[in-house]
Amino acid sequence: MAKNAIAQAEPQRVTRRKSTPGHYIYQISTSSALVEGVYSGSIPSSVLLKHGDFGLGTFEDLEGEMVILDGEIYQVDEKVCHRSDDFLVPFAAITSFRAAASFAIDNVATLKDIEFACDQQRISHNLFYALRLDGLFETIQARAVHAVPQNTRLVDAAKTQRELHFENIEGTLVGFWSPRYSSSFSVPGYHFHFISKDRTKGGHVLDCRASKLEACIQVLSEYDIRLPESGPFLTINLTKDPTHDLAKTE
Repeated sequence: MAKNAIAQAEPQRVTRRKSTPGHYIYQISTSSALVEGVYSGSIPSSVLLKHGDFGLGTFEDLEGEMVILDGEIYQVDEKVCHRSDDFLVPFAAITSFRAAASFAIDNVATLKDIEFACDQQRISHNLFYALRLDGLFETIQARAVHAVPQNTRLVDAAKTQRELHFENIEGTLVGFWSPRYSSSFSVPGYHFHFISKDRTKGGHVLDCRASKLEACIQVLSEYDIRLPESGPFLTINLTKDPTHDLAKTE
C-alpha cells in the first residue's frame, strides 16, 4: 500500500486548543439549520456535557425544550424529564458557567424589564453572554414544542407549540444573549429557558413577572461550533437569512 493511502486510512488526531475557563461556549449545529427543519441528532449528550454545565437546546424531532443546569439535562415537553441517558443532540449551546458579575433585578413586570437590566451589564454588543436568574416568579408564560416530522420548518413547527402558564413558582432562567451578526449560527438577542426549583415545570420563556430576581452574567468570547458530518445538514439549503423566522418563533 502506498504511503499516501496509509495516511488517508489512518484517523487524524487533532488536539483542540485549551479554552479559556469561563469564556468558552460550545454549540452543536446552527440556528439556520434548525430554522430549515434539521432536527436529527448528531452529537452524543455525553460529549455535550464534557464542554460545560449550563445551557439550552432541543431534542431530536424537536421533541421538547432542553435546559442544562448544574451539569444535568432536562427535557421539557408534557412534563419535565431528567435525561441521564446518552442520546444524540440536534442543537444545543453549553458553557461552564462562571459568573463575572451578579446583580439584583427588582419589580419585573415583563420579560423586557429583565432584558433592559441585563443590557446595562453587557460591556459590548459584539460579544456573547450567559445569564442565570434565580427567584420566585409571580407568573411565567412559557412554551414547549411538540415532536414534528423532519424537514418541518421551525415557523411551522412553532404553530403546534403548547403554551404553559405558572404562578408563584420558584426557579431559574437559563439564557444566552447573542449579537445580531450571529443569526446564521446562533439565536440573536436574548434566549431564555425556565426550570422550576423542584424540576417539575419549565419551558421556553415568553414572558414573566417577579418582584425580585438574583441575576448573574458571564462574558463569552470563544465560540466552538460542531457541525453534523452526515444526514440532512449536508444537503439542506442554508443560504437564506434566518433572522425573520427566528424572530417569529422567539
